[in-house]
Amino acid sequence: MTDGYDSEFLATSVPLPRPRDVVRDLAYPRFSVLLDPARRFAAVTAVNIDGAQLREVPRSGDWRLDSRVDADEQAGPDVYSHNDLDRGHLVRRRDPGWGTADEARDATEATFFYTNAAPQAAGFNQSKELWLGLEDHVLAYAEATDQRVSVFTAPVLADDDPPYRGVRVPLRFWKVAAWQGSAGPAAAGFVLDQTELVDTSQGVLAVPPLGAFRTFQVPIGDVAEITGVDFGALAEADVLSARGVRPGDWRVMDAAADIVL
Repeated sequence: MTDGYDSEFLATSVPLPRPRDVVRDLAYPRFSVLLDPARRFAAVTAVNIDGAQLREVPRSGDWRLDSRVDADEQAGPDVYSHNDLDRGHLVRRRDPGWGTADEARDATEATFFYTNAAPQAAGFNQSKELWLGLEDHVLAYAEATDQRVSVFTAPVLADDDPPYRGVRVPLRFWKVAAWQGSAGPAAAGFVLDQTELVDTSQGVLAVPPLGAFRTFQVPIGDVAEITGVDFGALAEADVLSARGVRPGDWRVMDAAADIVL
């Protein structure tokens, strides 16, 4: 089962957001990765989540390179060895794990390709916990409709990201979630900033107490500006825009209660 992201998954069509740079399109079970071969990380990942059919699948699968892509176009195990970097899932392991037991297992195991990973500082705090639970929060909110959410996630591939072992370590990550609201499509954008936790000047990655992760809810138009990704109509469906939040206004989040949906 290698079907990739489905743009017709929600009641309203949501095309796969695309970056302006050249990428490799890789389809996996229920999700897609648009890989930037120059940066060796995903420029966009896109997953369909059916909350009504999610399964609790035992954790299985080992991190591995995708044989469809040259090894030097992926950030493989050397980037993550003997340092304080986690292999951060972009598409979370459990998100595509729905449907039959076999479908859920195959989909969750597919999230362990290095094309779906990006380095995150290993330190864990409340802000990172909030980031990891955003999909769950949006799913709970969407439960009153069809319990389906499409989520797009990737690192911000900035030109000034610090070099490390043949890659440049992303300092920020973005996420856009889309669902079918009562009056049509709705969407929300978020940014995770790990700048205070990353120090490659000595060839190592720093951990707390150097700093902390920071999580923001941001206008989707701002995500488009800092990433070069075209989100199409999702910017107009932004729940922050409906609340009158102006571009450039980033809301610091300390808990799930701070999320505007």
